[in-house]
Amino acid sequence: MSNKESKIKSLIQEYLLDEGLLREKISNPKLDFGFQFIFPPGRDPMKRPIGRNMVVIKPKDKNLIIISLGTQISKPHVDALNSLKEDRKMQFFWDLRKFFLIRDLFYRIDIQNYRYEISDQIFLKDNGTVSKNKFFKSIRRVFDGSAYSNIILGEYCFGKIKPEDFMKPKDFASGSDFSLYS
Repeated sequence: MSNKESKIKSLIQEYLLDEGLLREKISNPKLDFGFQFIFPPGRDPMKRPIGRNMVVIKPKDKNLIIISLGTQISKPHVDALNSLKEDRKMQFFWDLRKFFLIRDLFYRIDIQNYRYEISDQIFLKDNGTVSKNKFFKSIRRVFDGSAYSNIILGEYCFGKIKPEDFMKPKDFASGSDFSLYS
C-alpha cells in the first residue's frame, strides 16, 4: 500500500473511531482497505444498535472511496410485496430506481432475492485525503436514501403487515451484511 493509500486508510479509520462507529476491518484482495461501521450511533431501549451496518471501501488502483449500505428486504415485506399484483410489485422496484437516480446515488437491485445496495463515491483530493465533513455528508446521503427506500416499501406494504410484525427483532430488514462489492 502506498503512502497516500495508507494516509486515507488511517484518516477514515480515525473518523470512524472518533464518532464511535467503527465495527471491523474488511479484508479483500480487491481492496486497499475496507471498514464496516454502524450509522447512526446509539441503542434502542432494548440495547440493540439503532443504526444500520454500512461499509466504506477503497478499491485497489482507484482514487476514490465508496460508502455502501445493503438491504435484504424482510420476510414479512417480501410476503406483502408478493401479495400485490405483479405490475404493482414491479412498480415498487421502479420507484426505488427513480428515487436513487433523483438522489444521484449508485444502486444495485436484485429483484429475485429482494435485496438492494445503495452507494456513494467520494473522489480523493490530490493529497489523498477527504474532509470529515464531506465523508459524513456522504454517509448521511446513503443512510437517508436507505431510510426513504424503507418508507417507500412501507407505503407499498401498507395494510398487508400487522404492526406487531415490526416489533420482532428477526423481522428487521436492517443488519444485512449483503454487499454486491464483496
